[in-house]
Amino acid sequence: MKLLPPALYAALRANHVARGKRLRQGVDRFDPVPLLRLFNPIGAAIWLATEIDEDGVLFGLADLGFGCPELGYFSLEELQSIRLPFGLRIEHDGSFVGCHPLSVYARVATRVGSLLEVERRLHEAAALKGER
Repeated sequence: MKLLPPALYAALRANHVARGKRLRQGVDRFDPVPLLRLFNPIGAAIWLATEIDEDGVLFGLADLGFGCPELGYFSLEELQSIRLPFGLRIEHDGSFVGCHPLSVYARVATRVGSLLEVERRLHEAAALKGER
């Protein structure tokens, strides 16, 4: 099962290349908007990713649902290999559109302890903004 459509894979690779280029130029700040959201359809685990390297290792924010979201690296191959009850697997959220840099998601998720709560609050704020 493929979690990444080709165009999304290419965009994630482009971010990885851009990060490397900026680091070589001495710019240590690279804070793109997440391009990918993966989730456990029967649990609270969510992964947001901004880039993928040539070995299929993603960088982003992982929240396994235990109250301690973390920035770091995770393997696409490992996520694709997870077998859940009822024949389910980790899924790609095709409707996800990142609206803030990854650091914003990470900062708020660390404060509130849950990426699900961050998404709920962002959705609520967007709805309130639309009412004005």
